[in-house]
Amino acid sequence: FLGLSRVLVAQTPEEILSRMDAEMDKHDKEGIIMTVDAKAPILGTMTAKTYTLGDKARVEANIMGVDIITWTDGKTSWTYNSKKNEVEISKQKGSSESEGDAEMFNGISKGYDVTIDKETAKTWELLCKKSKSNKDKDAPKQMELVVAKGTYMPVSLKTKISGIGITMRNISFGVTEKQVTFNANEYPGATIIDKR
Repeated sequence: FLGLSRVLVAQTPEEILSRMDAEMDKHDKEGIIMTVDAKAPILGTMTAKTYTLGDKARVEANIMGVDIITWTDGKTSWTYNSKKNEVEISKQKGSSESEGDAEMFNGISKGYDVTIDKETAKTWELLCKKSKSNKDKDAPKQMELVVAKGTYMPVSLKTKISGIGITMRNISFGVTEKQVTFNANEYPGATIIDKR
């Protein structure tokens, strides 16, 4: 009994992150869905919904009343603009944005000094500060990670990258191939501009 109560109570940040990594790895093949809020000075907050499955991704955003949907597959990107009713096809530059978002959850324990900032009945709120040994110049200086008790699944991750506040939330799994694949038949009448 004593051993069990100790397991339930004493959770180090490392143990929490290790369990979270293990839980996320279980869902690796299913693809990840999340809402990403990007808050920039002057521009305000932009919200996007991202779907990532392997190398493929889909990002849906509404920018000043215009629906923008981007599909990527590691080589090509397709961007639909509802105002212009057109799809622009181009060579993909770098990795997809949503892939980068999902990657932020991996290996937080490596390169960050993590402490439990706050604990509620349902969550742990972890403060992740970039350690001196972390030489990745693009890695955020600090992240706030909320992990659900019981499931060890991430609830949200907040950070700042290049002065833009990023919050990842509403994290779930189960992306279909159809969701991350551009299909011209779904956009009849749209002009397709191939810039490859």
